Amino acid sequence: MPQDADVYSFLEMYIAKRMQQVADIEKAVERYEKRRIKEEQVYQSMSGIRKMLTGKKPDHHLAVEHIHYVKKPLETARRIRGEIETARAMLTEQ
Repeated sequence: MPQDADVYSFLEMYIAKRMQQVADIEKAVERYEKRRIKEEQVYQSMSGIRKMLTGKKPDHHLAVEHIHYVKKPLETARRIRGEIETARAMLTEQ
């Protein structure tokens, strides 16, 4: 029985840690999206001449940023959620 309690407490801590990781990932993605929207709004509010002088990131750069800052982290979060569900299933089996 003491080993069961150790396994149970380990799984509880593991689940809590992984849930925190998912929350951190989602927060980082949200920060990136807010920053991206803000940059776009600032660019759109500029005068025509200033837009020409400032320039804008090429679309393919934006696509790479999206993959790096949004798509891959969300895939990681989805994988971690699967691990959490597996750990919860182990808890209910005990």
